[in-house]
Amino acid sequence: MKFWDGFFSNLESKSFLLREESVEKKMHSKLPHIGTTIFTVMSKLAEDEGAINLSQGFPGFGADSELLELVGKYTLKGYNQYPPMAGILGLRLKLAEKTQLTQGYFPDPEREVTIVSGATEALFAAASAVVRKGDEVIVLEPAYDSYEPAITLNGGKPIYVPLNEQDFSPDWERIKKAITDKTRAIFVNSPHNPSGYVWTKSDLDELAQVIRGREIFVISDEVYEHITFDGKKHHSIGYHPELREKTFVCGSFGKTFHVTGWKIGYCIAPPEMTTEFRKIHQYLTFTTVTPMQYALAEYLEKPDRYLSIPDFYQKKRDLFNSGLSQTDFQFRSSAGSFFQLVNYGHLSKMPDRELATRMTKELKVACIPVSVFYSDKKDNQVLRFCFAKEESELLEALDRLKDLNRILA
Repeated sequence: MKFWDGFFSNLESKSFLLREESVEKKMHSKLPHIGTTIFTVMSKLAEDEGAINLSQGFPGFGADSELLELVGKYTLKGYNQYPPMAGILGLRLKLAEKTQLTQGYFPDPEREVTIVSGATEALFAAASAVVRKGDEVIVLEPAYDSYEPAITLNGGKPIYVPLNEQDFSPDWERIKKAITDKTRAIFVNSPHNPSGYVWTKSDLDELAQVIRGREIFVISDEVYEHITFDGKKHHSIGYHPELREKTFVCGSFGKTFHVTGWKIGYCIAPPEMTTEFRKIHQYLTFTTVTPMQYALAEYLEKPDRYLSIPDFYQKKRDLFNSGLSQTDFQFRSSAGSFFQLVNYGHLSKMPDRELATRMTKELKVACIPVSVFYSDKKDNQVLRFCFAKEESELLEALDRLKDLNRILA
C-alpha cells in the first residue's frame, strides 16, 4: 500500500505542476487590440444611467403585426426544423424578385442567393471566401467595426483609406493610390454607417474603373438599402453589370423590417463566388431560423412593405433634424441609414468619447463617438445619433440636448 500511496502522491504532484504551467501560459489573442464594441458599451451605460439610447443602431419600436403573426402561423404549423443550408427557396425567390424590382437584375435564387444569420455573418463569410494570408483589403473609413476583424482573422491586412471629410464620399484618387499587386478586395458601404452618404452611379463607375482588369473582389455592405431620403435612390453595387461579376452584396432583413434581433440577412453573388461563400457559411451557422424565413417570404409578396420604408424613416429624420437645428450642434442632413452625425468642434475640443459619456450621464441621452469608426481613433469632434425611435422619445431627447452647453461650459 505504501508503494501505491507514494505513486498516487507523486502523480498528484506532477499533475499540479502541469496545471500550474498551464495557468502560466498566456492566451495569445488573435484580436489583441479589440475589446467590447462601443455599441455594447454605450447601450449598457444608457441602461445603467436611465438615459435615452440613441447610440446603438436598432429601432425603438416594434415590427409590423402582420409579420409577427406570420411567424406565429409558421411556428404553429410545425416549420421548426432545419431548413436548407442556403435558405428556403421561397425566400430566396422573393429576394430575387425584390432585387429585380429595385435594382433591375434578377439573381438566380438557386445559385446566387444565400440566406444567412445576419449581415455580419455575410460580411465575414465573404471575406473568408476570398482573403488569404498576406492579402491586402481596402477599408474606407470611417468604417463599421466588423470589417477589420473579418480581414485580420483570415490573414489579410486592412489598408485604410479615408473618405472625403466634407460629405464622406469616396476619395477616388486616394483609393487608386492604395491599390497594389497585393490588393485582394475592397469593403464598401452604402448607405454609409455612420455618415449616411449614399453612393451615386458615378461612384459605381469609378469603382469599376479602379478594379478593371484586376482580380479584386468587392464586399458590399448594403444593410440600409431601403433607408434613403430626399428622393435619393440606393444603387446596389450589383446594379452595375461589370461590378456584379466581382461583388458579394450583403443585406439585412432585420434592418429593413425593424427586427434586428432576428439576425436574418442575405448574400447575393455570382455562382462561383456563392459556391465558396456557402462553404464558409455552412460551418459558421449552417442555416437560419426556419419559421421566420417562411414568414419573410410571405411578407415580401407585397412590395409596398419595403418600398414605403424611405418615407417612414424620412419623417423621423426630419423631425429629429428640426429639433437639432434648435441646438448648438452643426450638421448636414443624413442622406440615408437611420443615423445622423453632428459636429461640436466649433464649441469645444473635448474628446468625443468623453463628451458622449458625459452626455449619457448628465443629459441622459446616449450617442456614439465617431472616432471609434477610425483605425487611428481620429477625433473630429463628431457624434452619431440613431433616430430610429418613437417620436415621443426623439422629442424628449431633443429637449435634453438643449442643455449641451452646461457640459461644454
